[in-house]
Amino acid sequence: MEREGRAVGAASGELVTIGEFSRLSRLSAKALRRYDELGLLRPALVDPVNGYRYYDPAQAERARLVAWLRRIGMPLSRIARVVALDAGAAAVEIRAYWARVEAETAARRDLAMYLVGHLAAEGRVMAAISDGTGSTGGRGAPGGVRGTGGTAGRPGSPGGRSEAVRPGAASGGPGAVPLVIRCAALTDTGAVRTENQDAAFAGPRLLAVADGFGERGAEASAAAIEALRPSARGVGESGLSAADLLNTLEDTADSVSRAVREAVAPGTAPDGSGTTLTAMLWTGSRLGLVHIGDSRAYLLRGGGLYRITHDHSLVQAMIDDGSLSPEEAASHPERALLLKALVGAGRSAPTAVAARPDIRLREVRAGDRYLLCSDGLSAVVDEAGLREAVIAAETPEDAVRRLVGLAHEAGGPDNVACVVADVVTDVVVADAAAGHVSAEDAGAEDVAAEDVAAEA
Repeated sequence: MEREGRAVGAASGELVTIGEFSRLSRLSAKALRRYDELGLLRPALVDPVNGYRYYDPAQAERARLVAWLRRIGMPLSRIARVVALDAGAAAVEIRAYWARVEAETAARRDLAMYLVGHLAAEGRVMAAISDGTGSTGGRGAPGGVRGTGGTAGRPGSPGGRSEAVRPGAASGGPGAVPLVIRCAALTDTGAVRTENQDAAFAGPRLLAVADGFGERGAEASAAAIEALRPSARGVGESGLSAADLLNTLEDTADSVSRAVREAVAPGTAPDGSGTTLTAMLWTGSRLGLVHIGDSRAYLLRGGGLYRITHDHSLVQAMIDDGSLSPEEAASHPERALLLKALVGAGRSAPTAVAARPDIRLREVRAGDRYLLCSDGLSAVVDEAGLREAVIAAETPEDAVRRLVGLAHEAGGPDNVACVVADVVTDVVVADAAAGHVSAEDAGAEDVAAEDVAAEA
């Protein structure tokens, strides 16, 4: 019967058997049957008597596209959306998918490089101990990463890519000067929007900004930051090693994702709601970074302002592959398309894909100033303007007011959220250790300072 069907198809020039179509499309007969079951690639005709499948040769182009998309690892559910689009829209969707793959690969690379540095430092420590020298060359106890550092944005590197950096002298270890965070946060609705979906928080252990979108964007951004607070309390004065802190950040990322899904679930279109998130947890010696979306974190050090996060957006991916310049990205019609964000539990939103946040560790130095902001600021004020504002401000409170003012001067088209934090020497604790003030007075002043930061 199959031979007869093949002859009929060949004679008519219209339909071919599944075997012939398999050769045309480079898909196995088993794969074709599977794609038929999923509704991804239906046969042109199924014989009602024997169930044989017959295909139109014109379907070969779609079949080859399916095969190519499977070869790059695209999930079948996403392939079904791509093949239903016209050529231009399909190209955009494929670019977005691959940019996400590359971003996730970069995050895994950063973690791999951190592990290399961490284990190499531990190996040197153990070698020094086994040699009986009693010295680790200032690299700290086993389990720490001082001397090689965690993964951190390299000043001046494109897109805030990460590499291991050497920490400052005050970042930990016996006799190190204790450091604290002095910070302030401010959000603003802007000059155009009627609702503020941005959220920000600045406290002695947690710095965070979140930019909500969709029907329940305000609930999503608030839930993301609220879910961080227990982890921030957990890292305080806990003496976490770098490895333990990474585990804590992983658990925190999972908690935040769940909190956002629950927050947007009551909406009529939960798939279209979500939030970006850029946050830092302060342990007393290093910062743990959690980042997803296109909110940003910057570091002011030595007079230079450096972006230390990488936007999870389509235009950033196009900048990375050289198909778009930063100037062109500012006016690109798809500049709001996110490749990664925290979204609802259902099908991926049209403007974002649910994914795990990036996590990094940053060693700090006294004198560092950090800026976290939503794209309501970074999209309308260039980095030269940001640098000028954060340098000119004497205090974090002054800095956030200046920055929101700049956004308004640029038209304030979006909500704005920003956090500014200074890493400073804890003079009270240092003086108490040196015997200049009583321990009781030092404790009281330290609590007061934390209260001020929490209120900010």
